[in-house]
Amino acid sequence: MLLFVLILLLAYYCYCLGTRNFTYWSKKGVKHVKPVFFFGNVYKQLTLHLSISEQIDEWYNTFPNEKYVGAYLLSDLALVLRDPELIKRVLVTDFRYFHPRGVHPHKHVREPLFQNLFTADGDVWKLLRQRLTPAFSSGKLKAMFPLIIKTAEKMLTVAESSCDKEIDIRELMARYTTDFIGSCGFGLDFDSLNEEESVFRQLGKRIFTVTNRDALVFVLKRAAPETFKNVDFFAREIETDTLHIIKQIVEKRNHKPSGRNDFIDLLLELKQKGKVVGESIEKFSADGSPQTVELELDDLMIAAQVFIFFAAGFETSSSASSFILHELAFHPEEQERCQKEIDEVLSRYNGKICYEALKEMKYLEMAFKEAIRLYPSPGFLIRKSVKKYTFPESGLTIDEDVGILIPLQSLHRDPRFFEDPDTFKPARFLPENVGKIPKFAYMPFGEGPRACIGERLGIIQSLAGVCSLLSRFSVKPAPTACRRPRTDPRSAIVQNILGGLPLILIERNVKTE
Repeated sequence: MLLFVLILLLAYYCYCLGTRNFTYWSKKGVKHVKPVFFFGNVYKQLTLHLSISEQIDEWYNTFPNEKYVGAYLLSDLALVLRDPELIKRVLVTDFRYFHPRGVHPHKHVREPLFQNLFTADGDVWKLLRQRLTPAFSSGKLKAMFPLIIKTAEKMLTVAESSCDKEIDIRELMARYTTDFIGSCGFGLDFDSLNEEESVFRQLGKRIFTVTNRDALVFVLKRAAPETFKNVDFFAREIETDTLHIIKQIVEKRNHKPSGRNDFIDLLLELKQKGKVVGESIEKFSADGSPQTVELELDDLMIAAQVFIFFAAGFETSSSASSFILHELAFHPEEQERCQKEIDEVLSRYNGKICYEALKEMKYLEMAFKEAIRLYPSPGFLIRKSVKKYTFPESGLTIDEDVGILIPLQSLHRDPRFFEDPDTFKPARFLPENVGKIPKFAYMPFGEGPRACIGERLGIIQSLAGVCSLLSRFSVKPAPTACRRPRTDPRSAIVQNILGGLPLILIERNVKTE
């Protein structure tokens, strides 16, 4: 009730100041859902009837013949793209006009944890990306792989104790991913697999649980970013706990690499190289050439990168790996084909999962790609225009600071791009079929310069966990399993599931030699 009253007061405040412009899209002839006083088009989201992804999906499907759809997000304007060619323009061709994500509503005031590769914009993002890209090379991934396998083996021990019982596979994979991130990211043994209520599992849950406090802060900062610029998005306990943990680890290592080959080691190696220097994406000389800018990778900046490594890696990988197991449970013939491939490949590697073995499991990877088509972890991509821009195909001109929403969930289930889109069909990703999928209609990890830097690590980590389980167990739906899981309406960019994904693990008799 208090939240509702505060929202009404804020609505009156915004209305009186004339900060609403609900005629923008109609003046430009852009189709849009009629806005509601104060809320614009996000009433269902803010009242927890729909998640953000579901809200965008509703707009997407309301105008099936349009290339784009206008939307009002409280005080912000947004354009939902429905056409792959327009999406290509935003993500790649004319990226210089749309390089910010614009997650933070204020252009200059940033809280510490927002200085990470995902939420940073402008030159901070560009220089971070330049310096961090080598950290995800094939060589670095191979060096991390033993840590992945060690965590997967611990997961199998937990799975054995749950055999023939109902288990929330979403929670099991989340605990597996949390422990992996702890080992590869923090250099710590989180032991979430054995301690369901471990402090790090709780931290992971808290990061992606939207409380009343979080919802109120979101509304306040979006409606009046200048007034509430010093109010942090992240709750104090998230920021304090994360920064404290990372500070202790860095100090324990004397601010130098320790030889563990984990993510903090990589960051400390990069820090030793000194300031990052490169061409600006924001500042230009009189002749139009980019100016030279630099960035110091200090301890606070390192903490922000480790935070996003934990937050993004934990949530996206755990949801992807649990969704493929969910689909295979409901499609036993596809599960059998994946297990046959796993058995055959492992028989050539003495029954041991290794980096090279995973690369040979082509059908398992196809099943993985199909699962994240149906359930992309980030339900949408976001960008923001940095200056006035005209789409050549339509002549539509948008102004600076207009948000661009690219609805992955909607594109991935659009019958224009995928036949029988709601059906799980790994064969869509056979080499002879991949070419039939429009380039910018399937992109679970994004595309262009801001595509997910950890894509390969996320895939390998997820496949290693799924491969380990399927080599020892089969999965079938639990009596309480929901065929079509429902998205938690409190979900933000990453989609959470209500009620988990209950499955039953059945031990296999197969032994690989």
